[in-house]
Amino acid sequence: MANNKSNKTAKTTFVEAAKERIVMFNKFVIDTTEEVVDMGIKRTAEWQGVAEKAIQGGLKVSAKQQDLVFDALESVKGQIVNGKKHMTKLSK
Repeated sequence: MANNKSNKTAKTTFVEAAKERIVMFNKFVIDTTEEVVDMGIKRTAEWQGVAEKAIQGGLKVSAKQQDLVFDALESVKGQIVNGKKHMTKLSK
């Protein structure tokens, strides 16, 4: 009988120890997951700032290129108009 009682006590102690370890492991996993998510959010915010700067810089470059294209088109238009006038005078 004493053997049976000590066997139950050993099982109960083992189960309680296992429960404690599972609770500790679960807490560790939750804490680690929270840290990973927090770090992911922080890094994402930093990269959004970098991406915003890159987009703004790209838009500025694009605007300058657009201005250059329109300036070139205006110049070509002026040359064509002048060339037409010149050709009209020569053909008369």
